[in-house]
Amino acid sequence: MSTSDQRWFHRRGDLARDGWESVVDENTPGWAHTGIRVADLTATDSLALAPAGVERIVVPLSGSFTVAYFEGADTTTTRLKGRASVFDGPTDVLYLSSAATAVLTGVGRVAIATSPTDVVKPSVHIPASDTPVELRGAGRSSRQVHNFGTPQALDAARLIVCEVITPAENWSSYPPHKHDEHVPGHESRLEEIYYFETAPVAGSDAAAETAFGMFSTYSSPAGEIDINAMVRTGDIALVPFGYHGPAVAAPGYDLYYLNVMAGPDPEREWLISDDPAHAWVRDTWAGQSVDERLPHTNDSNDKEGDR
Repeated sequence: MSTSDQRWFHRRGDLARDGWESVVDENTPGWAHTGIRVADLTATDSLALAPAGVERIVVPLSGSFTVAYFEGADTTTTRLKGRASVFDGPTDVLYLSSAATAVLTGVGRVAIATSPTDVVKPSVHIPASDTPVELRGAGRSSRQVHNFGTPQALDAARLIVCEVITPAENWSSYPPHKHDEHVPGHESRLEEIYYFETAPVAGSDAAAETAFGMFSTYSSPAGEIDINAMVRTGDIALVPFGYHGPAVAAPGYDLYYLNVMAGPDPEREWLISDDPAHAWVRDTWAGQSVDERLPHTNDSNDKEGDR
C-alpha cells in the first residue's frame, strides 16, 4: 500500500473504539460530515446508538438484528431480517432519524452509516424488496448497486448511502471521478467512506482470508491524496476530496463496498465529475452487455453454493 497521508486508509481494527471494530465520526482527524461504525455481535452483545443529533442507517452485513429505538416518549422495535452475506443480494435496512437513540442486538456483522444533523426526518424500515437494484456499467465494468439510501429512494437529511457488488475480475468506481466542488447542477461536495468486504467466488476452495481487491485515489485541485491499496474485509478508505477509483475485484474474488456520503452543500445531491482523461470509457459500454453473473441475489447464490 502507498498513501500520501495515513489518515485516509485504515486496516480492519485500526479504528476500534468502545466495543466497535471500526468507528469513523466527527472525532476522526480531517473528518466532519459522515461516519461509520462496524461490529460483530454475538447473542449476548448489545450496542448503544447514541446520542441524538445524528441520523443513521443500520445495514446488516451478515446475520439478523433487532433495533429498539427511542424518540421522545415513543419506543419502537424493528427486526432486520438481514442476509447470509453481503454477496447474497440486498438486505432490509433501518433509517433512524436524528431525534432517535437506539440499542442494537443480534447475531452477525453490522454497519451503521451516520451523519450529524439537526434536521429531523421520519425513521423508516426499508425492506430488501423495496431496495432499487441498479446494474451499472457493462462488460468488465459491470457492477451491482443497491440504492437504498440515495436521494431517489430515501428522504434523509444529509446521508447518501449505497452498496456495490463487483464480480471477480471487474472494475467499479470507474471511470475515476470526484465530488469535491460545489458546481450547481454539475458537481456536489461530498465526503465519502468506502467500507470493503471480499470473498472467494462461489464454489471456490480458497480460504476467505486470501480474498482481496484493489482501490485507488489521486489528487484533484481540491487537495492531495494518494491511495493504492490491496483491500480486504473490514478495511476502510476515507475520501475527503480527489479522484477515486478504480475499485477492482481480483480474479477469483468478489468485491463489496458500502459507500457513505454527506457534505456541506445546501442540497442533498450526488453529482460527480469524471476525470476528463478517462471519461471516454463510458462511451464504450454502449456496445457491451452487462456481465451475465449479475444480478447477485439470494436465489442465484443458493444455486451456486454457499460462500
